[in-house]
Amino acid sequence: MSKDNSQEIQTQILDAYKNKSTLKICGGNSKQFYGRKVDASSLDVSEHKGIISYEPTELVVTVRGGTLLSELEKTLDESNQILPFEPPHFTDQATIGGTIACNLSGPARAYSGAARDFVLGSRIINGKAEDLKFGGQVMKNVAGYDASRLMCGAMGTLGVILDVSLKVLPKPETEITLTHQCDINLAIYNMHQWVKQSLPVTASCYDGSQLFIRLSGNDSSVNSARKIIGGEVIETSPLFWQQIKEQTHNFFNTDKALWRLSLSSNNLPLDIPGDTLYEWGAALRWLKTDSSSAEIREKLDAVGGHAVLFRNSTLDTPVFHPLSSGLLNIHKKLKNAFDPENILNPGVMYKDF
Repeated sequence: MSKDNSQEIQTQILDAYKNKSTLKICGGNSKQFYGRKVDASSLDVSEHKGIISYEPTELVVTVRGGTLLSELEKTLDESNQILPFEPPHFTDQATIGGTIACNLSGPARAYSGAARDFVLGSRIINGKAEDLKFGGQVMKNVAGYDASRLMCGAMGTLGVILDVSLKVLPKPETEITLTHQCDINLAIYNMHQWVKQSLPVTASCYDGSQLFIRLSGNDSSVNSARKIIGGEVIETSPLFWQQIKEQTHNFFNTDKALWRLSLSSNNLPLDIPGDTLYEWGAALRWLKTDSSSAEIREKLDAVGGHAVLFRNSTLDTPVFHPLSSGLLNIHKKLKNAFDPENILNPGVMYKDF
């Protein structure tokens, strides 16, 4: 079912702008755990939904922000196509607007690209109730500053995503997952070596004792890579990566704070107490620990990385890694340009904006 609810959304934002009141953007609420708590009136965007256009031969889809992620993926699957960044759902109410706003990507991210890399254009309503359109439906239709991708990861602080155009890709012909028993140092070494050889690696994970490598592509390339990598084939490949993506794997079954660590993939294991799951060739590390945020962020600062407090936290600490003064100034200027009255999702990322 397709429905254009943009006028209602724009009217509510305009009223808030005039009254200097605040709004919390709500779609499917599948990621309400993520970020700081927003104390504001709800702006429901879930009724603005539906696929506006889809050209399988052009590998482009344009969809309204409130469209369920599951419905979009089902439509793509009927044409044997996928969202290459494998976005997590977390619940069956996940929307494409929330997915892009949070810029969350799944196991393929390090090898195919992040959500933002597949955004071609967008239409938003900013904090001044202006209806703005950026980009288009082709990669070369972007001149100047790419504001569409600016919306990726802004978590609604710059505007409500009404529509988004995305590049999609054909589903791989063949996919297998190989596993090796090894320690983390050998796992990191192998993950780098296999990527350097241009093997069709599309996902990697190390759980503390086993290294999992997914190969995707045509039959000949996958079979050739399998001979080089070796190891055992697991029969539950789709289920395993689904559990990693949706955080239903046993590792994520914890009451401890769950941290999302981003750093250069060639860094050796960090000296932080707790358990770590490695993804993206070791550039993404999930850490469950009782350690303090100060200790964790000090370790990440030392290696040029950053740490996000992702889930299960009772800690009184910023969710997102503190910004340098230069980056903080840029963020504030962007916020002022798009939402000068701080109406949209105030404080969801940082306390001051």
